[in-house]
Amino acid sequence: MPQLNPQLVSLLYIIGLFAILYLLLIRPQQVRQRRHQEMLRRLQVNDQVVTVGGILGSIVKIKDDSVVVRVADNVRIEVLKSAIAQVTKKAESAAEDSK
Repeated sequence: MPQLNPQLVSLLYIIGLFAILYLLLIRPQQVRQRRHQEMLRRLQVNDQVVTVGGILGSIVKIKDDSVVVRVADNVRIEVLKSAIAQVTKKAESAAEDSK
């Protein structure tokens, strides 16, 4: 059985390490980021949202880079779209729950 070149073995080891790193760290982060961008694109008025700061509210107005969120009666704040962590209820289900 022929001996493998030590340089080839170390090169294959480094390539394998990068493949594992990509599959375990980089790829899942890209998928998560893509899902977050899609969620931001689908924001609608009356969606119930949570910001990264933990503020709960419903969207009143959508602008280019920000949204106006109603957090209480007569209390509205403007936050960046990127600060929206998740949508808890979509507009259709929120309208049905308020009836």
